[in-house]
Amino acid sequence: MKKSKWFYSTPYYLWLLFFVITPVVMIFYQSFFNIEGNFTFENYQIYFTSGTYLKMTLNSVWYAFLITLITLIISYPTAYLLSKTKHKQLWLMLIVLPTWVNLLLKAYAFIGIFSTHGGVNHFLEFIGIGSRQILFTDFSFIFVAAYIEIPFMIMPIFNSLEELDPSLISASRDLGANSFETFRRVIFPLSLNGVKSGVQSVFIPALSLFMLTRLIGGNRVITLGTAIEEHFLVTQNWGMGSTIGVVLIVAMFIIMRLTNEKKRKGGPLSK
Repeated sequence: MKKSKWFYSTPYYLWLLFFVITPVVMIFYQSFFNIEGNFTFENYQIYFTSGTYLKMTLNSVWYAFLITLITLIISYPTAYLLSKTKHKQLWLMLIVLPTWVNLLLKAYAFIGIFSTHGGVNHFLEFIGIGSRQILFTDFSFIFVAAYIEIPFMIMPIFNSLEELDPSLISASRDLGANSFETFRRVIFPLSLNGVKSGVQSVFIPALSLFMLTRLIGGNRVITLGTAIEEHFLVTQNWGMGSTIGVVLIVAMFIIMRLTNEKKRKGGPLSK
């Protein structure tokens, strides 16, 4: 039995070794070399003493926080209503369907929608407000990023709401709690694991966005993902790009640690 279990798990461990652990080790190793190929700690010194890189880090965290917050505010009510409606699987499929479309195609679609002669500006002119510069702004970047990430927030929240024991809600009503108290004391606390999973699924990718910063933000939005792209493709300073990559990996581990589910004894309602 143990041999068969090891046999079936071998592809997983090989994939983990070659496509997760090895790239991380290579990035960490490359971060100690400068552009001339000499071993040095200078990359880390530059990163942590440069106001530019520190500002990029704060920008990345700030934009990722805003994107995550907006998606959470939209996704939780959506997932809650979705769990109460009929034909929920059909609605869920319609929410997930946009994730099948290539990210680049969605970005170009929004370029057309937000451009000077796009649909949004045509509507603004129709209602008398007039044309506005929407593309290449912080608003357009955050809007498009939130739109792309929303399904990844809805899914874990919806799953956690679906797993709720209906008897707990009935017990809350029997004890005299109204709908708001039932939601605040029973439904929301028991769905927090789904919220944490959603935050992981959105915040971590949002930290390293670079394609949308180019196409939608018009290089006005500068993040660590943009800096990594610049160092690897333009300046060819792979050491500095790897250093920023290491910082991003550490930040992702911190986020995963902070949003990890803490197992408690005595069931979900134990104090």
